[in-house]
Amino acid sequence: MTDNYKDEITEGENNDRDEDKKNQMRFCTLCRRPESQTGKLIDLPNNIHICSDCMQKSFDSVNQQISRGGFNYSDLFNMPGVSLIDLGTLQNQMAQPRKAPQKKKAEEKKPALDLKKIPAPHKIKASLDEYVIGQEYAKKVMSVAVYNHYKRVATDTMDEIEIEKSNMLMIGPTGCGKTYLVRTLARLLDVPLAIADATSLTEAGYIGDDIESVVSKLLAAADNDIEKAEHGIIFIDEIDKIAKKKNTNQRDVSGEAVQQGLLKLLEGSEVEVPVGAGSKNAMVPLVTVNTRNILFICGGAFPDLENIIKERLNKQASIGFYADLKDKYDNDPHLLEKVTVDDLRSFGMIPEFLGRLPIVFTLEGLTEDALVQILREPKNAILKQYQKLLALDEVKLEFDDGALHAIAAKAMEKKTGARALRAILEEYMLDIMYEIPKDDSIGQVIITGEYIDGTGGPKILLRGQETPLLETARG
Repeated sequence: MTDNYKDEITEGENNDRDEDKKNQMRFCTLCRRPESQTGKLIDLPNNIHICSDCMQKSFDSVNQQISRGGFNYSDLFNMPGVSLIDLGTLQNQMAQPRKAPQKKKAEEKKPALDLKKIPAPHKIKASLDEYVIGQEYAKKVMSVAVYNHYKRVATDTMDEIEIEKSNMLMIGPTGCGKTYLVRTLARLLDVPLAIADATSLTEAGYIGDDIESVVSKLLAAADNDIEKAEHGIIFIDEIDKIAKKKNTNQRDVSGEAVQQGLLKLLEGSEVEVPVGAGSKNAMVPLVTVNTRNILFICGGAFPDLENIIKERLNKQASIGFYADLKDKYDNDPHLLEKVTVDDLRSFGMIPEFLGRLPIVFTLEGLTEDALVQILREPKNAILKQYQKLLALDEVKLEFDDGALHAIAAKAMEKKTGARALRAILEEYMLDIMYEIPKDDSIGQVIITGEYIDGTGGPKILLRGQETPLLETARG
């Protein structure tokens, strides 16, 4: 290799290196600051680069002169180093619209669910048993319905035998575990879950949430992944609040109109939903979500439904020795289980809506023994939470049977189901949680039934002692 050839190679490498360095070190044409300080420069024709600060100052100066009436458009072309500005190109470069999530390409698609990974109904129920006390029939129905639904989704069976959706309608008194069942189910299946309140839904065009907002919440729960959202679960709570209003001459925008609007979602259709917002507007991008594989679960307390059931059952009563008594069903604890579709229609649900919820089941009201089990048996039981909190202070917390039944009895009086347990415990544990950290010598606290009834206090044991040394009355 000759020396001249080596020199040509060296000179070429130097030129390339200088060109790369030149491209890396770009300066603002006006303020001469490097791009590393100003941020991304705006490229204009004739190799002009302007930072955002200088561009804003130029616009501000032009606006001020226009407001004063002394602006001459020829001044715009007298800027140093600037000839003509292509405003169309400038707007395209400055505008950075929010991109809507797009579906993945066909070649990148993978099966959303693996049929082998879907747990069998008995395994789903066994998992629910660890968190939910009682409601055996409801857990069995939900396990089978969810298993069949996700089998349909995983196999995508849409041949001559088309499998329909397993949408559910659960009926039960307040505090019996409707929402908790759905939350636990979604967590066990590891699918996105959206919980919507039907009371805020109205017909499109009126004040309130649009009906499509329930799908938008599911999309947000799936981190804006459309494929993942299309295999999720939507739980619409307080569904009984959208029943048809009786004896009204006004347009029922929050009752029957909402039921009619939900029909297309329950059946399965492509709907446009906003990303990151509750309602559609010009500033929010829209995406299309197919609800064909989304499982809808509706739940409600349906107050006064028992009266409708009793009225239907009492029609069988007649005069005679073998006639049913009018008060036969007044104290029937299982009256809600006798509900029929006709009873729900009398309550105010339209037939088209009920037809898209083929699985209807009821939840039982909680008894005192069930509330005691809820206090101590589930994995995340309320008592275990308090025990863990005091264990961080190296204090052992115990509840005797009398205290548990006293708490359950007070909860039954409130008639709000399991929700009353936490409120009652917060009331009685307040003084203990406040006083215990003061004294490092306390090693164990025993909550007694007398303390809950207000006739005594909790037993407090010092560290290393096996017998109660101090009894304090509730402050």
